[in-house]
Amino acid sequence: MTVESTAARKPRRSAGTKSTAGKRSTRTSPGATEPELVQLLTPEGKRVKNAAYDKYVADLTPEALRGLYRDMVLTRRFDAEATTLQRQGELGLWASLLGQEAAQIGSGRALRDDDYVFPTYREHGVAWCRGVDPTNLLGMFRGVNNGGWDPNTNNFHLYTIVIGSQALHATGYAMGIAKDGADSAVIAYFGDGASSQGDVAESFTFSAVYNAPVVFFCQNNQWAISEPTEKQTRVPLYQRAQGYGFPGVRVDGNDVLATLAVTKWALERAREGEGPTLVEAYTYRMGAHTTNDDPTRYRHDDERAAWEAKDPILRLRRYLESSNHTEEGFFTELEAESEALGRRVREVIRTMPDPDRFALFEHVYADGHALVDEERAQFAAYQASFSDVEGV
Repeated sequence: MTVESTAARKPRRSAGTKSTAGKRSTRTSPGATEPELVQLLTPEGKRVKNAAYDKYVADLTPEALRGLYRDMVLTRRFDAEATTLQRQGELGLWASLLGQEAAQIGSGRALRDDDYVFPTYREHGVAWCRGVDPTNLLGMFRGVNNGGWDPNTNNFHLYTIVIGSQALHATGYAMGIAKDGADSAVIAYFGDGASSQGDVAESFTFSAVYNAPVVFFCQNNQWAISEPTEKQTRVPLYQRAQGYGFPGVRVDGNDVLATLAVTKWALERAREGEGPTLVEAYTYRMGAHTTNDDPTRYRHDDERAAWEAKDPILRLRRYLESSNHTEEGFFTELEAESEALGRRVREVIRTMPDPDRFALFEHVYADGHALVDEERAQFAAYQASFSDVEGV
């Protein structure tokens, strides 16, 4: 299997083989009515001129373009390896980014080192761009820690499981750095499902009123678990920004160049004191919501197939090849690098130490509490009972 392939991961069952077919979405295939969006690379890899956004990618060298391709390929390989490890019982859960690589790498590479990122739980590509070791992302899903990295080392906050709450954290942080006089920006990632959360609405209100230097980056992957986007909103998501008094823009989330350009523009606005922006990256979740989800129960194979034709990695590869921006041995060397990454991920996950079972009793109260001490003692006795059984 090549690292850029998504077709190899199609659902095993066809849409017509399940008794729940009548409950699936009856939406038309994505190609039926294409939305208006910012696009610089077509699915066929053709460069599209755009007077407003071309300048934000004008300085990209062939080496930089290959770097974007490498980022997406290695991110996809890491994600595929993590999914496999969960299926083998090494992780409790995994949220795949398959299909969303361009949205994450494009926006991630638009950031400066001093910008601050507030992710949700699927931003593995953004973490890669921020220099977070991908194996550090696995600890939380294995249950050995609550995050695995220091947020302030890479200006990349810990993953947030509570849907939409990171938008408030990002807004507050952005308001703070504005008061400090910093010229950096903040970006908050969330999905189309989170856009319906009250926390996100509150974030829009406060960021607009206080002109906070924050970019709200919504990865609209079409499905909030089994709920299609059209069941959540009557207008395109990016248009919601108008009601709060700041701009919104929809970008082709499978186009890494367009995503890079639009995010650079939005971050530039924030740094110059022009306030928040909502970026809707229109993309698609090729896999399951998480590894405990079965997407064949609510969406059709033809919809997935239509989005496979828009694959973000294949799109950039076609552009690199047609523009003669590749070097001899580039793809072969990258394939070898991705295999090495896969091996390292497997080795690291299987050698992670077990967590301290008593750590959950720490920091419950600042000065300790008698009830916590009692519960700790009860838990210790429970754990000791297993040793007694093993010794019999």
